[in-house]
Amino acid sequence: MATCRVCSKQYHDQRRAAGFTTCLLCGDRAAKQARMGWCVAQEYNKGAYQLVTDPLNTLKQTNPKRTS
Repeated sequence: MATCRVCSKQYHDQRRAAGFTTCLLCGDRAAKQARMGWCVAQEYNKGAYQLVTDPLNTLKQTNPKRTS
């Protein structure tokens, strides 16, 4: 059994062999925190939804009704 680097609890060696250094609960918590910063938007009319990494500037530039 491997030891989680966050909470020091034991987790399966198969998870460590897959490249994870945290237990399932700590890994899930970290993934949820990372997803909080994502912004997915339709940048252009009739375009596909895309991951926006700089929402403030990207969404300002693609707004067709913007006045300034």
